[in-house]
Amino acid sequence: MSLRRFLEKMEAEKEVLHVKDEVSTRFEIPFIMKKNDDEGPILIFEKIKNYKTKVVTNVCGTRRRICAALNVHENKLYQRLVEAWRSPRKPKIVKDGAVKDVVEEPDLSKIPVLKHFERDAGRYVTSAVIYAKGVDGNVENVSIHRLQVLDKNRLAIRLVPRHLFKLWQTAKEVGRDLDVSVSIGVHPVLMLAASSPVPFGVNEFGVANSLMDGGLRLVECENVDAYAPAEAELVLEGKISATKEVVEGPFVDVTGTYDVERRQPVVDVVGVMHREDHVYQALLSSGAEHRLLMGLPHEVLIWNSVSKVVSKVNAVNLSIGGCGWLHAVISIEKQLEGDGKNALSASFAAHPSLKHAVVVDSDIDVHNVSEVEWAIATRFQADEDLVIIKNVRGSTLDSSADQETGLTTKVGVDATRPLAKPEDRFERARIPAGRRAEELAHKLLGL
Repeated sequence: MSLRRFLEKMEAEKEVLHVKDEVSTRFEIPFIMKKNDDEGPILIFEKIKNYKTKVVTNVCGTRRRICAALNVHENKLYQRLVEAWRSPRKPKIVKDGAVKDVVEEPDLSKIPVLKHFERDAGRYVTSAVIYAKGVDGNVENVSIHRLQVLDKNRLAIRLVPRHLFKLWQTAKEVGRDLDVSVSIGVHPVLMLAASSPVPFGVNEFGVANSLMDGGLRLVECENVDAYAPAEAELVLEGKISATKEVVEGPFVDVTGTYDVERRQPVVDVVGVMHREDHVYQALLSSGAEHRLLMGLPHEVLIWNSVSKVVSKVNAVNLSIGGCGWLHAVISIEKQLEGDGKNALSASFAAHPSLKHAVVVDSDIDVHNVSEVEWAIATRFQADEDLVIIKNVRGSTLDSSADQETGLTTKVGVDATRPLAKPEDRFERARIPAGRRAEELAHKLLGL
């Protein structure tokens, strides 16, 4: 399964817009990406100034497209992901694939890597699916990391202290560089799998293969001990240095604010593989794709955790206003007083970066900000329904939190109906219009 096959499917569904004007990788493409961010189509930029390669963006920019990639209805999305996390399937290793059409020496200046925001430290690769295995060969990991282009054959990689960081540290302790493959231009399922919060030791390629019903094929890299998707558009073969570090950043993260500068490892690029007519996949940091790929798997964690303490969870939304990361709205079927607060506790436990959470009843659309605000206005009393948790670990992406430790104060809002009070006090008034009234409204007002 490949990115281009998914693009063909989206073309048939009129989800793709081709940009034929010449555009620059320096700010122009990112500016258009930003304007296209609100449920916009996939964009294919066909004429890039100073480059021959096309650029594709916003591939995973809507929930609908992610569900289309998985061939699943949105109300079954969470279950599908949980099943794949629990039952990864080892992909088949093949000798050759489209990504090996061209095997050449590295020259990052030939790749149309974007400079996104004004104060970014440089050009950044933002859709890199990175594979590595531990020095003992027993642990494999696949994850997404930003990469700052330093020169023709060097990158700086941002390593958050998670799984890839652990593999790098282990290699560093024995004086070895860590071999990696950097795959750019892959099927959305691979992007989602690489973003999945599975335990250390679970190979995310296996998660992707499970989601693809066994359809993932991998190839061995030419110059490093690593695997890469056989149908990828472009693969950089690299080594994360055990000794070399540089100052990385600033760069805009999911909150839309600049992340701080840090010393980070250097990746020495030792080889390149790509399709003959490859396209470069770009992702706008802080855009819809970034929020969905980063946040949606954690919605699943929240859904799964809250489902254990209340009778039913209807929906979860890591909201746009909360950067797809810091704010959650959870809709539940409330059976007993205390269900709302239990749901809040379970949410914070499931997603430690969560800062503010709101729990609402099943009649509230978690994606409709006005409905959520209405529930708070009519069903919430601060002296009874507010939960405040001080001095706990949150997210270092939160500009107001401690940037070193992430310590923050978390707030939970129980905006569910109090069961002890008459239900009709909280009923939303409705007008029982018939079909004729609906047709007239549509005709006269376009509603």
